[in-house]
Amino acid sequence: MSSSPSPSARISRLALLVVGLCWLAVLFDGLDMFIYGSVLPHLLETKTFGLTADQAGDLGSYATFGMLVGALTAGTVADRIGRKKLMVVCVTVFSLASGICAISGSVAVFGLGRTLAGVGLGGLLPTAISMVSDYAPRGRGAIVIGMLMTAHHAGGILSAYVAKWLVDPVGWRAAFWVCVAPLAFAPVLARFLPESLSFLVAKGRAEEAQALATRYDVELPAAAGRKTAADRWDALVNLFRGGEWIQTLLYWFASFGGLLLVYGVATWLPTLMRTEGYELTNALTFVVVFNLGGIVGMLVAGRAADTFGAPRISAIWFALTAAGVYLLSVHMSMGVTTLVVFLTGVFLNSAQTMIYATVSIRSTPDNRATAVGWTSGMGRFGAVFGPWLGGQLLAAGNGEWGFTAFALAGLSSMVFIGIAALRSAKPGARTGAEQELAAAH
Repeated sequence: MSSSPSPSARISRLALLVVGLCWLAVLFDGLDMFIYGSVLPHLLETKTFGLTADQAGDLGSYATFGMLVGALTAGTVADRIGRKKLMVVCVTVFSLASGICAISGSVAVFGLGRTLAGVGLGGLLPTAISMVSDYAPRGRGAIVIGMLMTAHHAGGILSAYVAKWLVDPVGWRAAFWVCVAPLAFAPVLARFLPESLSFLVAKGRAEEAQALATRYDVELPAAAGRKTAADRWDALVNLFRGGEWIQTLLYWFASFGGLLLVYGVATWLPTLMRTEGYELTNALTFVVVFNLGGIVGMLVAGRAADTFGAPRISAIWFALTAAGVYLLSVHMSMGVTTLVVFLTGVFLNSAQTMIYATVSIRSTPDNRATAVGWTSGMGRFGAVFGPWLGGQLLAAGNGEWGFTAFALAGLSSMVFIGIAALRSAKPGARTGAEQELAAAH
């Protein structure tokens, strides 16, 4: 005699569906983000389009600038069309943009493709995090978000293998054609991904939301009051009232240096390793190892922060990252270098995430989203600056200083977040913080 599945089983199946689809979407996001850095050594060595190092840095910044635009507009667009539709749009945009790169015949057209890809990439991640947060089993939101964040690094690993397998025998354009393949995934999202419950409730589609919540036995989110422009302005002004402006700027500077480091290394790691004398195959292997470290780091940083405190872990992580990045400027044996690259990957990305955790924990509940959002937004300017900086150093014949410059960025973030941690701050409740701090990344 068959029996209906238990509520926990239904929750598990729904969480698997939503997280699985979002994980694949973020995997493709990571592939598209990292593919440029993986093929960049080949583009420079073959002088494709007559590409110079400073132009290569500019192209890297175009994508991160597009991500800034996408991240800043994602919330507004999602409020209008829904998170599900926005995810479909984002996957479509960055897939088609990779097609533009694949058929480009000039630096200008290639740059247009990377900029448009960045818009799609920047809008996807925060939207996917919001989706899995809506459907995560109660009390498991942080774990589910952590699982989702591993997909971005898995995409980085995939990008290295795509470059290793295709660039030499087929050509660099083949790598970007692979990044067009996720276009076939967009209809799958449209067909099987449920709409966000929060969006349905906010739009007054209560019956549809209730039916979906009942079907999968998930908790229906409460309707939130809609913030006016005045409310949002007051929340921003509160970040600078009294002595809070010092704390706010410290967080912003720390985030700027952190994302400069994250995207600078992500863009230039294979090329800088080539300048240190490593073969191209080994340089791409380092991309794999670096992203494996990123996956491990995302899984362990939260536990370490819960035990020792997010500000302390962020400062220590940045110090260890700076040491690892600086060591990469020294030519060591392959085994030692591989270990250093792995450990650098462990600490680098999660150090930045711990900045958001610090801001989230030390903000008041009514101001948390604004505080984390603006810390992330200011940091995005570092994400634009990092790839450009690497290109300028290489163009000036100072490629050996690239790792040193990125290490200094890590040290600056360590100092800023350390000073911020030592200053008195509001304790702020932690309830409901996971979505804001993770979406900021």
